[in-house]
Amino acid sequence: MKPALLIVDMLKDTFEGHPETELVQAARNFLPRLNEWLDWFHEQKLPVVFACDSFLADDFIFRGRMEPHSLRGTTGSEMIDDLHRGPGDLVLEKRRFSAFFKTDLDQTLRTWQVDTVLIAGIATHVCVLATALDAVSNDFSAVILEDCCAAHRAQYHGPVLNAFRKTPLFPLLQVCDSDSCRQLLCTHAGAD
Repeated sequence: MKPALLIVDMLKDTFEGHPETELVQAARNFLPRLNEWLDWFHEQKLPVVFACDSFLADDFIFRGRMEPHSLRGTTGSEMIDDLHRGPGDLVLEKRRFSAFFKTDLDQTLRTWQVDTVLIAGIATHVCVLATALDAVSNDFSAVILEDCCAAHRAQYHGPVLNAFRKTPLFPLLQVCDSDSCRQLLCTHAGAD
């Protein structure tokens, strides 16, 4: 197994524009654990990708209830400064929910010989889930780090993860906490 860590939408517009929301508070709570993962991936010289919303002002998705945010070229579309970054990390701009949709992420991961992505970030029920499903659709195993992601409401987070915990996609798509994921990585490292 060769994993990559994929961090989804930990962006300034969300954290600075809505600091008191349930989503941001939950994300701030998991941030130390997420930084431990980032440090570990950097130490192991494994790939890290920051997938960042990067919309145009008149983007199609703003025709719904979603207000314009994370506009391309603004500081709001940048990841928060609290994340531990490494010099080789990839920053991937995305125009839709999934980090795979109309980006070159699948080709980049294949170039790096990655076969598994660990996915963290926000929001569990939208961009994290869309990215995980597209990972499997692009023939990568996906692990959602349940204790390193959050939804707009806690009542969305748990049920969405529980719905995908025991699907027929297992073990191609897994939901794990950090401890279980470390065991999974160690088991596969021993088998390689």
